[in-house]
Amino acid sequence: MRDWNVYPPEDDTFLLLGAALALISPRERVLEVGCGSGFIAAGLSPRADVVGTDINPYALVQSREAGVEVVCTDLLCGIRGPFDTVICNPPYLPTRPDERVGDWLEYALDGGEDGTAVIRRFAEQVGRVLAPGGRVLLLVSSLTNPSLVRDIFRERGFSGSTFSEYRMEGETLSVLVFSMQEDHPEGPGRSR
Repeated sequence: MRDWNVYPPEDDTFLLLGAALALISPRERVLEVGCGSGFIAAGLSPRADVVGTDINPYALVQSREAGVEVVCTDLLCGIRGPFDTVICNPPYLPTRPDERVGDWLEYALDGGEDGTAVIRRFAEQVGRVLAPGGRVLLLVSSLTNPSLVRDIFRERGFSGSTFSEYRMEGETLSVLVFSMQEDHPEGPGRSR
């Protein structure tokens, strides 16, 4: 039975899982931030050592029922690495304050006024949990402006590229892959 408090697997979920399955090597340490239903983490768990995070208590229950080790936290707060890969399907829908409804599902959808509010916070935190040579897989929508998302990560010392895309009515979904530039002073394993 569907829990209306948890974002169900949709096209963006399947696209991100496909990219992760193509890129992740056996026995990698993987963190899925905002794991929701646990669909991606559970799909990766036969291949990798996966941990998920979510702030939504209903998502925590669903993820645990899917066999996922999950931690209740806001993005990466209190999480320690290193992780070889960090995966995130952030809330990316541009949302005005008058559009907010104040339920748990909103945590999976509300990206702030330009769709990047949560992405910005994630980009600020993710470098500290990445292993040297680690990567970030981030799902974004054309509704959010992928060029702006690349700039947000570039400002924090990451380089990135588009791994895969899926065009659907009204938007294009993209999986972006980022890694910390080797010469950046805040790269993985460096003190902050």
